[in-house]
Amino acid sequence: MFTGIVTAIGTVAAVDRPDKGSTDTRLTIACPFDPAKIAIGASIACSGVCLTVVERGGQAGDAWFAVDVSDETISKTAPQQWASSAKVNLEPALKLGDELGGHIVTGHVDAVGRVAVLEERGGSLHVEIDAPAAIAPYIATKGSITVDGVSLTVNAVEDLADGSARFSLNIIPHTAEVTTLGTLKKGDAVNLEIDVLARYLKRMNDLRAT
Repeated sequence: MFTGIVTAIGTVAAVDRPDKGSTDTRLTIACPFDPAKIAIGASIACSGVCLTVVERGGQAGDAWFAVDVSDETISKTAPQQWASSAKVNLEPALKLGDELGGHIVTGHVDAVGRVAVLEERGGSLHVEIDAPAAIAPYIATKGSITVDGVSLTVNAVEDLADGSARFSLNIIPHTAEVTTLGTLKKGDAVNLEIDVLARYLKRMNDLRAT
């Protein structure tokens, strides 16, 4: 479980298939964490994707950890984050007693969206993202959504004729600086996770309607 509050930006240092015939890709991610505090088997959200640590090393402030990523995960997430030198938002799993600063995030990507509009407004970054029809009913004005692992508030939603939706966000300078959102470009793919509460409310409403 996560909160969508990114603690560091990591860099994909290596990408390889560790075993002959393996369907998993092993990523080595450089990060500013203390390796002594990264447990083997621990969960770390990498741009919104919950992954399990299988190796770690380095030293405090200049560490690295390795994760195995299945082909299924790669096929359902933004492709650019699995490339060498890619920057990824990092958040270790929530511990009992930690502050819930964002919203409840599972680290399970629901869909890939695409940046449609990107412009500066009043010192902040105005971003509009196109979301597929499968998750459009779960996106609401003033509701929460996770974009590349970052907990954000939806400013507005426009329902489109094909069933998809375009929603807008305001990225303040601090968030742009401490996450990868500040380097987004028009046309970029992003990982989206809907609010878990919206998921259950939609299911309950569908059952009530039958």
